Amino acid sequence: MACLVSRTGREMQRYNSTGGRQIVGCIPYRYKDIDGNLSNELEVLVVSSQKGQTLMFPKGGWELDESIEEAAYRESLEEAGVTGIVEHELGQWSFISKRHGTYYEGHMFPLLVKEELDLWPEKDLRRRTWMCVDEAREVCDHWWMKEALDILVERLTLQKNRNI
Repeated sequence: MACLVSRTGREMQRYNSTGGRQIVGCIPYRYKDIDGNLSNELEVLVVSSQKGQTLMFPKGGWELDESIEEAAYRESLEEAGVTGIVEHELGQWSFISKRHGTYYEGHMFPLLVKEELDLWPEKDLRRRTWMCVDEAREVCDHWWMKEALDILVERLTLQKNRNI
């Protein structure tokens, strides 16, 4: 059973050496199910912002009492209501927060989704939507998340080609 309360506040927040908040996000993904069979078509899960105006991948603060992978997993659970396998980091980006105008350090991970929950901590604050990669790239509001998505697609394509 998953915890049904999101963490809040900044008391446990991590900051880098220049004072930038450290953000961790996940790209939840799966292969489309067609009549009970897995296809080669990749789908990713985006969530709305808390105010519902923009779409993005789950992300939030990395806290002092957790590993970076645990933070990625937690954000996917809290914001998107999915659990699965956190895979190797896609990269690190420096970006300016649209809300605060300061530099943040963002880390992104892929999450191979194993379970989609009916109830999750931010169910009443966000909507979640599965979509194809091209559509996600179009609607995602953050350039650094789009770059992470491109890295994920390239990585999965290379893996698939090695297995052929």
